[in-house]
Amino acid sequence: MSTSVATLLAGLASAARAPTPIGPALAVVVAQADPTLSGVIGRARNVVVGLLVALATLQLTIAGVRYLFAAGEPEQLDKAKRGVRAAAIGYGLAALAPGLVALLQQIVGV
Repeated sequence: MSTSVATLLAGLASAARAPTPIGPALAVVVAQADPTLSGVIGRARNVVVGLLVALATLQLTIAGVRYLFAAGEPEQLDKAKRGVRAAAIGYGLAALAPGLVALLQQIVGV
């Protein structure tokens, strides 16, 4: 058992010394990169969907905090409701983005 632990530690030490130009997660993405126009559009779509979901989640969180701290004040409640509505629109756009991109690709013929 101690030999396997020593082998594991030696492997970790050698891996720590070997410089890697890019991280392992990025290496997987780069290795799977598709240089065609469809691949670029697909990656751009994924980035846009990710940003939309992240921003909608942030907006929903902010709206929730506003609602909690509104203390019955109508103006603050209205701002919180508008924030929830904006977050719902963001989630809706994120859900529709892959379909819209597929439709545009079909129209353009890519």
